[in-house]
Amino acid sequence: MRVLVTGAAGFIGSTLVDALLREGAEVVGVDAFTDLYDPARKRANLADALRRPGFRLVEADLREAPLEPLLDGVTHVAHLAAVPGVRASWGTSFRAYAEHNIQATQRLLEAAQARGGALARFVAASSSSIYGTPTRFPTPEDEPPRPLSPYGVTKVATEALLLAYHASRGVPTVALRYFTVYGPRQRPDMGIHRFFEAARAGQPVTVYGDGGQTRDFTFVDDAVRATRAALTAPVTAPVYNIGGGHRVALHALLEEIASASGLPVARRHEAPQPGDPRDTAAETERARRDLDYAPRTDLREGLRRQWAWQRQQAEVTA
Repeated sequence: MRVLVTGAAGFIGSTLVDALLREGAEVVGVDAFTDLYDPARKRANLADALRRPGFRLVEADLREAPLEPLLDGVTHVAHLAAVPGVRASWGTSFRAYAEHNIQATQRLLEAAQARGGALARFVAASSSSIYGTPTRFPTPEDEPPRPLSPYGVTKVATEALLLAYHASRGVPTVALRYFTVYGPRQRPDMGIHRFFEAARAGQPVTVYGDGGQTRDFTFVDDAVRATRAALTAPVTAPVYNIGGGHRVALHALLEEIASASGLPVARRHEAPQPGDPRDTAAETERARRDLDYAPRTDLREGLRRQWAWQRQQAEVTA
């Protein structure tokens, strides 16, 4: 395998790169190193990969870089690059979301279709955000999309592009709808990372709403294992839910964070934010059937591992 991983320096991307290299694949990683958060953190994510002879890093912006050279000799694509985040996608920020999440995906698909039969699979990251407020819990893949945020809209558009290029251009595409991924290397703007850091600093956690809202938390190693399987498994569907099987209320999550860190977690309540769904829960039977997917890491163990990583990072930067 020679795999192109976009967003290779990110949270899920770098974890996937390491997994592929351990399995003996050659990996071309591309990342734009945007300033969504400190690029030095992203470079640190690739420290191990950069010491491996099977890895090559290309710094490029998928919105404008020539993409055919990136795909030269590539047999599989894992397209994880995107501007993430629900709350920041409103207003003038949407332009960046549209360019990075939609335009860049279309350009990459256009380049991929030129590979013809040499490309075995094109896997792209989608999100549970496309569901908005679903009518069924756990939510199956045939639930109609009702996104509540511009970010969710870009993921609906991403999936539509994948379907179009598969149906009309023969690109072997698959979308993975990730549900609230957490673990080592999690972005500093994401909830669990922020909650641990607030506890460390003795500051209150901001809770939007009553704290009863729930999320299906997915440990990063489980998400990566599903992504690796989607690159090679004989898939029968265009999209798969990837969840962790841990639908937990926010107030219960904060109790687990206090337990994992050994620190008190104070709370400050504010009004719910527009675009945030009340609840998420993934029906993963389709992924179990086709990808042999089953989450292996329970929430308590996953939080313990993330906290250990965050403490190590704090010691390194102190």
